[in-house]
Amino acid sequence: MAMDVRPASPSPGPSAAPPPGLRAWLGLLVVLGPVLLVAMDGSVLFLAMARISADLSPSADQALWILDGYGFAVGSLLIAFGAIGDRYGRLRLLMTGAAVFGAASAGAAFAPSAELLIVFRALMGVAGATLLPSALAVLSELFPDARRRAQAIGIFAAAFAAGFAIGPVVGGQLLAHFRWGSVFLINLPVVTLFLLLAPRLLREVRASGPGRVDAPSVLLSAAGILLTVYGIKRSAAEGLAAVPLVAGGAGVAVLWWFVRRQLRLAYPLIDFRLFRDRVFAIAAITGLLPLAAWSAVAYLGGIYLQSVRGFDVFDAALVALPGAVVLTVTCVVTPAVVARTGTRAALLACHLLIAGGLLLVLPTSASGGTGWYVAATVVTGVGYGISFAVVADTAVAAVPPERAGSAGAIAETSNELGNALGIALLGSLAALVFRLRGPDLAGTLTETLQVPGITAAAAGDAEAAFVTGLHAAALVAALLHAALAAFTLRHLLRDGRRAGAADPAGAAARGPAG
Repeated sequence: MAMDVRPASPSPGPSAAPPPGLRAWLGLLVVLGPVLLVAMDGSVLFLAMARISADLSPSADQALWILDGYGFAVGSLLIAFGAIGDRYGRLRLLMTGAAVFGAASAGAAFAPSAELLIVFRALMGVAGATLLPSALAVLSELFPDARRRAQAIGIFAAAFAAGFAIGPVVGGQLLAHFRWGSVFLINLPVVTLFLLLAPRLLREVRASGPGRVDAPSVLLSAAGILLTVYGIKRSAAEGLAAVPLVAGGAGVAVLWWFVRRQLRLAYPLIDFRLFRDRVFAIAAITGLLPLAAWSAVAYLGGIYLQSVRGFDVFDAALVALPGAVVLTVTCVVTPAVVARTGTRAALLACHLLIAGGLLLVLPTSASGGTGWYVAATVVTGVGYGISFAVVADTAVAAVPPERAGSAGAIAETSNELGNALGIALLGSLAALVFRLRGPDLAGTLTETLQVPGITAAAAGDAEAAFVTGLHAAALVAALLHAALAAFTLRHLLRDGRRAGAADPAGAAARGPAG
């Protein structure tokens, strides 16, 4: 994004900008509606998948596409729509995206087949990609005062993180009383209210000198991601075959072409030169990896609670509630804590907590271990909350001011791609383990348990195989976080020269980091 939305440190003297009035705070509340929806729709299906699988009978890879098609659409197009909003107007794009999001939500709620549900979920993702960068940029017009703008952006980040956390809980509450389509219909009142109030409370925002949108880069990034993940998922669900191998190889080649193109463009969609700064690189990875771990374990955990442990939807939502509350509270209190401890220590604590919490998933079994699962969500919730709260500020503080907008857009994109990649890659790993260790009656646990005449022994083997797949996904994610914690310890905490760049307070004292 060309617009610098970094929270600025308040100057010691009085601000020249007038304090925000009632319109600004009401405008913030209106903007938070789409923000919550975009975040919630990345996770609201985790508990609903058991119902969807029973109703629509999707195949193993279709089930994964229903979940991660939304996140891939958002992540692939987030930066592109940021540039389009700069050129044609943020409010105009925000209104258009909200209308399309509402229409696609209605289509998804009444989709009669898995194929159509995937299409509508992808369309929701395309619309969602217009909402996040535009909503964030509109705040700069509402809050010209630097200190108030920083507070507003902090509330924005907390709302986005809370949306991810409460999505499964809200979905569980709805599913306890209504059919699975209700998790999409809740979007309609929020969208309608936004379309009525936004023109009265928000004003158009354009950035100066936005450059041009490189259409080939948009196509290359989307095609590369989709082909690569398609190859991985098909291989995990069905074994090695020519089609998924060719698709995966082509996807990697297209992504390499995309990277090379960005390095030559004057206005790249992703400025990969920013990754030469180690602080920025660690912050970007921190934006991706926790979301990948959280989305995969939450998705697999929802199936574990319902299909293996036998919880109904309402009780499964209650089991997920402590972790959601801890995550949301952590997002709110982390900025004040980081002001005292420093961002470097927060990044290290984030990865250590997530790694340790994921290991608590390992004692779970087909016959027990729900308490271990709750403990895992609480401990990892602290780590996830820290990561959501500090990633954007850390990424932006690590680069010169003229690159702050691009850094912020990359941080947002890493979150969305992490959400989708977690389900695609770690979910595929769990599917592979299930295929190798299960009774080989069907591709998924839900399909296996619905096989007519299945014996108790075969059902038990299927449940045990699924739990093993859950353990494998959690263990791999824990090892990745432990490795990133070790890298952070070595290259940030022991690098005195980077101390100011890694800490926003230090950066403010020294000036922009180069």
